[in-house]
Amino acid sequence: MGMEPQVSPFLRTAAAHAWRLLVVGAAVYGVFAVLGRFHEIGVGLFLGLVVTAMLRPVADLLARRLPRGVAVALTLLAGIALVLGVLAFVGEAVAGETTTLVREFRQGVDRIEGWLEKPPFRLRPDTLSDLHSRIAEFLSSHRSALLSKAVSGASEAVHVLTALALGLFSSVFFIHSGDRQWSWFCAQLPERLRPRWTLTGRAAWRTFTGYTHGIVLVAATNAILVGMALYFLGVPLAVPLALLEFVAAFVPLVGSPVALAVAAVVALAAKGPLTAAVVVALIVVIGQIEGHLLHPLVMSWAVRLHPLVVAVSVIAGAVAAGVVGAVVAVPLVSVAWAVFTALRDARRARPVEAPGTS
Repeated sequence: MGMEPQVSPFLRTAAAHAWRLLVVGAAVYGVFAVLGRFHEIGVGLFLGLVVTAMLRPVADLLARRLPRGVAVALTLLAGIALVLGVLAFVGEAVAGETTTLVREFRQGVDRIEGWLEKPPFRLRPDTLSDLHSRIAEFLSSHRSALLSKAVSGASEAVHVLTALALGLFSSVFFIHSGDRQWSWFCAQLPERLRPRWTLTGRAAWRTFTGYTHGIVLVAATNAILVGMALYFLGVPLAVPLALLEFVAAFVPLVGSPVALAVAAVVALAAKGPLTAAVVVALIVVIGQIEGHLLHPLVMSWAVRLHPLVVAVSVIAGAVAAGVVGAVVAVPLVSVAWAVFTALRDARRARPVEAPGTS
């Protein structure tokens, strides 16, 4: 009778971890796939949780002197007024710079054409004029396709408004009595599972709240830095570009460079290559400040993930559910890791208890 082959302890441990990682990966992919399939519901509930994380402390503060319902209503109305005020300010800034912006962009396009005609590109002037005619011909020949795209864009706007309405509606109940709703849910579970779900719910909400506060603070800091830099450089649309930076910062590692690249293009067309080079340098500086200063300091109360984990999470979320997945990926992974850590710590602390106390 032959002896059974000996399996290396390292291989056995690696195999045990491998299948667990596969199960976790499949579960994460399934969550993102569901979010992608029902993205309006997912986006609406996610926005409701974000609004709750931001406004519930204010509502709790007002509720010390006012009835809970009145405090929630005042908090939500103030938040809506703040958002609408920012959008109105941005719109006014764009409208005020329209004439100057059109003139500067025309001059910038002429400068770009002049650079392309010089070394090292040495393009012929007729090449650029031919490019203009081809673009005009493409627009005229694909007018119907562009109109259909515009119609589909209008339908997408309806989906966005639906998600916003769901987010606002759900945030009313989350802010008013979200803790009671979670307690009611835990009470419906078997008694032996209630402590575990209560523990994981607290850990998940603490992590999500910390991440939300942190990412908003990081995004606001980035937007202020970008807005001030573009304003002093004389780049047009400094306020809208700063708002774009604020929104893009919610996609870690990727959003901020993309927004600043748009600012660099605007600077190139309006102010020339020197200003555009300064904006490109700004991309590097703000990236370093965000990665090595803001995230380690501001995110200290939330779960700190390795940059590689953040990058993989963002890419996986984008592949599975597009922009929605890219935004939701990092907070979802952070919450999952916080829940795992809380359960692991509770399991380790359990043997310390004296026998018969449970």
